[in-house]
Amino acid sequence: MTTLLEISDLAVSFRTPDGVVEAVRHADLAIDKGETLALVGESGSGKTVTGLSIPQLLPYPTAFHPRGSIRLHGEELMGAAEPVLRRIRGDRISMIFQEPMSSLNPLHTVGRQVGETLRLHQGLGNNAARNRTLELLRLVGLDNAESRLNAYPHQLSGGQRQRVMIAMALANEPDLLIADEPTTALDVTIQAQILELLCELRTRLGMAMLLITHDLGVVARVADRVAVMTQGEIVEQGSVDAVLKNPKHPYTKHLIASEPGGAPSPCPPGAAMVLETRDLKVHFPITRGILRRTVDYVRAVDGVSASVRRGQTVGVVGESGSGKTTLGLALLRLVESSGPVVFLGQDIQGWRSKALRPLRQRMQVVFQDPYGSLSPRMTVAEIIGEGLEVHAPAMTRTEIRAAVSAALAEVGLEPAMQDRLPHELSGGQRQRVAVARAMILKPEFVVLDEPTSALDMSVQAQIVSLLRELQAKHQIAFLFISHDMKVVRALSHYLIVMRAGKVVEEGPCTEVFAAPKEAYTKALMAAALDLAVVEDAGLPQAGVQ
Repeated sequence: MTTLLEISDLAVSFRTPDGVVEAVRHADLAIDKGETLALVGESGSGKTVTGLSIPQLLPYPTAFHPRGSIRLHGEELMGAAEPVLRRIRGDRISMIFQEPMSSLNPLHTVGRQVGETLRLHQGLGNNAARNRTLELLRLVGLDNAESRLNAYPHQLSGGQRQRVMIAMALANEPDLLIADEPTTALDVTIQAQILELLCELRTRLGMAMLLITHDLGVVARVADRVAVMTQGEIVEQGSVDAVLKNPKHPYTKHLIASEPGGAPSPCPPGAAMVLETRDLKVHFPITRGILRRTVDYVRAVDGVSASVRRGQTVGVVGESGSGKTTLGLALLRLVESSGPVVFLGQDIQGWRSKALRPLRQRMQVVFQDPYGSLSPRMTVAEIIGEGLEVHAPAMTRTEIRAAVSAALAEVGLEPAMQDRLPHELSGGQRQRVAVARAMILKPEFVVLDEPTSALDMSVQAQIVSLLRELQAKHQIAFLFISHDMKVVRALSHYLIVMRAGKVVEEGPCTEVFAAPKEAYTKALMAAALDLAVVEDAGLPQAGVQ
């Protein structure tokens, strides 16, 4: 094969108030034409910085290259003049970013954003750019492409926005596509569609792809070769089969072993019922006209029955918009609903907020994004201790601080961290703080809303292990909402599958995974990324036994 891209002895450093930090050092990579190379590693390993270095998109002068060479078709990109780089960017090299909502301009329509690339690099007029934009949107499988031209990013789903990003990246048929975590925040079915689309387009256009990811399931599914990166260094690379089945470096073994796995502790026999509901409905009105008359309803939750016992985890799975999160909020009485919500033997449906307040400490929630759910202006101690100030007003400051220290220790964090702010913590540490905030009140029912979706595999395994330990110790009832089937299987006793607000299948988790009955459940299971990576490697699963 002909080599397309060569990276030799790449180093990237950042200037900070505390001095120079070396983010990448001695990185060597090569990508052949038509090949997919996966660059894997945990957050902070240097993957994205390496990817951004190729088209020279690092935030200069804060970032700089002490040494190294990056050659595309033999042409040196390191230190190339800006006109040369402008010609290459978006034309010969394109990039797909992890979060399309942040990467797309919220003030411009889809048609304008895709067409802009065509006008800049190909000099197309408005009509020609519009026609080519339609072709591209159809190529990436966007439904009703013509009607989407005048849509804004916020009017599209996550999967649709990612397809628009791919259309923009492919507009000029690049030689190299850099895809930075392109499926991380997407549902399993959308993940499968996007990965299949990328593979199909790579073959059709004959382009090479650098896939940056922390998900080994994605690597096994689409890559030809894999390079493993940690602490700024590439420690192992080779064919996907060789690296995943016979890893040589300890870090690669650790990464593979960190896939969430195992099973939850058995639910205690005859465990008491904590919460149950029958025929629960949450309907949001659709209003139109000057008088805002109700013409229909969005049936977010439409006749769902569920129950959770002490020490039990009920998993709720389904695609975005299926009603999973709305169900959890309704059970916590945080959105209006109809139907009984029986908590510890009392039907709390219809209770006003004042009557519900004493129960709030006994029912808690852990959200998907720990950074978004933690106040950036409050210290860890203030965030975790806030609930005690509301529900235990008699406690002194000293007692609250001692309770916060104990809660931090219980979730595996140093008590000294309580004086830090959220931005001073890693993603896994922030999620542990969010768990500690919920657990300090000794709740009996906790809704876990996608608590691991934005985390690295090894951190996911740690959080799963932590949740199991806390449940076994305190016999907490969990409602676990997720689209990640590996994590659901590792944590749940019972499984509810939702679609369009309704339950399409339910049963013991092991039975549903072993023999799903409904076509929709089978599609979800089939779309889940390859679960055999760890088993094939013959390695133990660290931290989740």
